[in-house]
Amino acid sequence: MSPDVDLTVLKPGRGALRERLLALDSRLFEFAAERNWPGAERVLPRLSRSANHGVLWFATAAALAASRTPRARRAATRGLASLGLASLTINTLGKRSVRRPRPVLDPVPLVRQLKRQPITTSFPSGHAASAAAFATGVALESPRWGAVVAPVAFSVAMSRVYTGVHFPSDVLAGAALGVGAAFAVRGLVPTRAQVSTPARPRDHDAPALPEGEGLVVVANQASGTADRVRVLSEALPAAEVVECPPQDVAAELEKAAARARVLGVCGGDGTVNAAAAVALRYDLPLAVLPGGTLNHFAYDLGVEDERALARAVRQGEAVRVDAGRFVAGEREGIFLNTLSLGVYPELVRVRERWAPRIGGWPAGVLGALRVLRADRHPLEVRFGGAERPLWLLFVGNGVYRRMGLAPGRRTDLADGLLDVRVVHGSGKPALRLLAAAAAGPLTRSPAHAAVQVGRLRLTGVTPGTPLAYDGEVTEVDGDVLVEKLPEALTVYRPLPSTP
Repeated sequence: MSPDVDLTVLKPGRGALRERLLALDSRLFEFAAERNWPGAERVLPRLSRSANHGVLWFATAAALAASRTPRARRAATRGLASLGLASLTINTLGKRSVRRPRPVLDPVPLVRQLKRQPITTSFPSGHAASAAAFATGVALESPRWGAVVAPVAFSVAMSRVYTGVHFPSDVLAGAALGVGAAFAVRGLVPTRAQVSTPARPRDHDAPALPEGEGLVVVANQASGTADRVRVLSEALPAAEVVECPPQDVAAELEKAAARARVLGVCGGDGTVNAAAAVALRYDLPLAVLPGGTLNHFAYDLGVEDERALARAVRQGEAVRVDAGRFVAGEREGIFLNTLSLGVYPELVRVRERWAPRIGGWPAGVLGALRVLRADRHPLEVRFGGAERPLWLLFVGNGVYRRMGLAPGRRTDLADGLLDVRVVHGSGKPALRLLAAAAAGPLTRSPAHAAVQVGRLRLTGVTPGTPLAYDGEVTEVDGDVLVEKLPEALTVYRPLPSTP
């Protein structure tokens, strides 16, 4: 008979394995403490302190946003969202689940130690989690910016071992949790690269302008477009650029259309709307350079900066897109993004009044707060054959698709559809609007309904009712017809590379 074998020797129990891992963790900590890290004594402790409460990452996000590129702003937002989820998880689950004491500081040289030692438990490292979450979130949206942030995040994580406040396993666990938080945010809010745009046939009637000859660009000076126009002029030296104040934009667009092969525009959505109306009237291709606060049309089109537009114009890369049109009595106009009745036009008016003083985004927040807090009666409109009280009627030029929990964007600007959404007008407007936002598009609830159509007619609109379209506001009454103009406008956009 074979002798009995003590299986605990061949297969240690959980307790023994845990003790071995902890012992290894302690040896690695002591090894790091005994090593001489050239130049680190002045850098790593300060870097570790700067990351307290996420201050370093908020500053980094502000620097990214200041670059004024859409991808950098999205990367900053995604990084902060990932950091927020990681911090929430650490503080609610991580620190309370494993109450591990901090390392003993005896082997750590005094010059490395932090002046204020943390009082929370050691496992996992919140600094490492925040650093990994922010860097991973940035990289998922913009790999280039992620490569810039990653070394800083790695240094912050390593500084926690260097200063003696964490064991190596604390840092590894925190970093893993941070990476997981960034991917969880991506699952809720997909990146721009994850949302595929339907391929559209190239409009071969749009001319290719290798040096920009024949392109006349009208730039709205109020939108802060000087830097973008300068870069575009360098990329397309033969293009003509006309910079003018907002009150002269309409007249300059008419003059430009009379001599241009391609009409260009740089400004916000309202300026782009005016240029599109002129381009339709003169049957000209349109080149759009985003220069405002929101720039919905340009970004949904796929034009995010000067180089993308210059490439499309040089190579003649253009597609045909839909435009929306509304008719109310003698008033008529087009919209490339959205049209709305109800509380939103009031928000636009407040935003436009305050934007020159405090900036576009703060003015938008102020407008939303004032509109939702105001005491008002819902709008009465005959819609779908019945009289309905409404807080908001939204009409999108194309279907706004939801990206996880984030607000929607359009992936197809030539789908032939109007995206109509209604927020019914009973109860408090703020509660109704928030409920509709939470429900999302294409749902039906007591607060919200949505439908996709090619034409919409409203009757019985109260005289003087404000109507907002692409950030502009007018007044309408009586009957309002809203319809699609399928593939009415030719616009330049960089097309996907083909083999």
